[in-house]
Amino acid sequence: ELGRQRSVIELDTPSMTAEQIEALERSVNEKIRERVPVMVRELAADDPEIETVRSRGLPDDHVGPVRVVDIEGIDSNMCCGTHVSNLSDLQVIKLLGTEKGKKNKTNLVFLAGNRVLKSIEQSYNTEKALTSLLKNGPGEHIEAVKRLQSSVKLLQKNNLNLLRDIAVLIARDFKSKPVQSELFVLHRKEGDSEFMNIIANEIGTEETLLFLTVGDEKEAGLFLLAGPVEAVENLGPRVAELLGGKGAGKRGRFQGKATKMSRRGEVQALLQEFISHRSPEA
Repeated sequence: ELGRQRSVIELDTPSMTAEQIEALERSVNEKIRERVPVMVRELAADDPEIETVRSRGLPDDHVGPVRVVDIEGIDSNMCCGTHVSNLSDLQVIKLLGTEKGKKNKTNLVFLAGNRVLKSIEQSYNTEKALTSLLKNGPGEHIEAVKRLQSSVKLLQKNNLNLLRDIAVLIARDFKSKPVQSELFVLHRKEGDSEFMNIIANEIGTEETLLFLTVGDEKEAGLFLLAGPVEAVENLGPRVAELLGGKGAGKRGRFQGKATKMSRRGEVQALLQEFISHRSPEA
């Protein structure tokens, strides 16, 4: 396959070692430097010499002469495609590695000619950009990225612990009030599903209806509706619809993704109306 960015050849082997790939690349480039000529000839379909040419076989509907491409001293193959007249025209071949192919075969990925030069240019530009960002030389890029990854993991862990603590404090603050509302609504840009569920667990959902959301107020995010089972079963799908999202739930919890967080006010109005109609005073 001669793709737009890279080329692939299917090999009849389940795998290749790094040593095999290196040896093959070295051998191919030696032939390019040797300027091995490539010749095209046509043989009659009944010519006995066709039997000596490597081929998958001719199509049943083939008519006319058979085109054979000879790479001197290397290969003789039937082919109707375009070929260079000398291997030196290829300039260079770079084998990038292998991918798993179909039916226990291996796809060998490679670049040729100007694509090799373009790839080097792209790699060099990337290297320069990383040198500027990481403030060190190319030989230290990998270690620098590893240190950054470790720092990010630590920050994420600390952030998660802080969010858990905040969730507990929010719930305790609500429960400490002398008169607790039947509806609890909270939105926080930073947070996740666990953050919302901690609040729901701490407050309790036997009597209180909770509508919690996290994410960008004007874009997409997550939502959780928690409370009495019957109320949540009735309101959950309607809440998801208003928020332009999808969700699922059980045992008094309905949660999912929302694409229209800006409509949270409409959801709150829906929940407030539901509560006002179920209260004894109403």
